Amino acid sequence: MKRFNELVAEAAEHVREIFPWDLEEILQEREVMLLDVREPYEFEAMHIEGSLNVPRGVLETACEYDYEETVPELVEARDREIVVICRSGNRSVFACEVMQKMGYTNVVSLKTGLRGWADYEQPMVNGQGQPVSEDEADEYFTPRLRPEQLSSNAK
Repeated sequence: MKRFNELVAEAAEHVREIFPWDLEEILQEREVMLLDVREPYEFEAMHIEGSLNVPRGVLETACEYDYEETVPELVEARDREIVVICRSGNRSVFACEVMQKMGYTNVVSLKTGLRGWADYEQPMVNGQGQPVSEDEADEYFTPRLRPEQLSSNAK
């Protein structure tokens, strides 16, 4: 049996990752597609302005025509530079891996995800396009594990 972190590490071997400061530089230099694979409620709370939200759970069908989840802009972006974003950089690694298998040639994962983006004090907006404060971001990204969610080693 493999643990989650082991699966992420295996997928990361096949995926290029960039850090928040790399993304900041890229955004100053050129236009890229920002693909946020978090759930809609997470995206609504905060995201990098200009991001496209396609939840990880429907990514494969969003990347192809002829499905209810099809996102034409994404289907037609197989050769575009795409930065895939999630909360902490794990789902984005899995998303990049599957997108590469589906023929996407220039996808990278944001290592540390939006949590790292917030720690690097970069701007985000909420679902209404209003700026999210650093305090709001810090509060949002603070883990809230219930006792029953902790392993016996962590208690």
